[in-house]
Amino acid sequence: MQKVKITEVKTNPNNPRLIKDDKFKKLVKSIKEFPQMLELRPIVVNDDMIVLGGNMRLKACKEAGLKEVPIIKASDLTEEQQKEFIVKDNVGFGEWDWDLLANEWDSVQLEDWGLDAWQNMDDIETSDEFTLPDGDKEPFQQMTFTLADEQAEQIKNAIADIKLTEEYKYCETMGNENSNGNALYLIVMQWAEQRR
Repeated sequence: MQKVKITEVKTNPNNPRLIKDDKFKKLVKSIKEFPQMLELRPIVVNDDMIVLGGNMRLKACKEAGLKEVPIIKASDLTEEQQKEFIVKDNVGFGEWDWDLLANEWDSVQLEDWGLDAWQNMDDIETSDEFTLPDGDKEPFQQMTFTLADEQAEQIKNAIADIKLTEEYKYCETMGNENSNGNALYLIVMQWAEQRR
């Protein structure tokens, strides 16, 4: 691992993974609050200093105002292996153990760290009104549903799956920065379209 000037590292135009809106803001915040994590998970580049792994982290580092970033050079990879690395580095293998997360971590903190977590009522302050970051409610609404565990798991999986689609990348958000809300809206709109 070595540290280089952030201007030396080039984003990869073929990066297939995007982090949008509120998740990107959380990544920037995470880098500002815990920069040591970058040294434990440096940006992977090829010999031309083009990112193979960590495009969004690089973008967030620039947004956070960093002048240097830790990198690892993947000099021994063929061009085909570099393409494979780009995709495999962005694949989410495995599943979260939601019971363990619920028992060991605070749901608000997990959400703040970028994990789309449930909202555990013991972890959040409740009131009759909610506010968005700018203090305004219109034209947004917060909705709460009660689901059986199996229903909740299926909905979480559907939301995660639709976030990987092309339709999600370009769906109308109407100004909403909540990625789960936008994903759920797209699922419902696709269902409504099938019913016609």
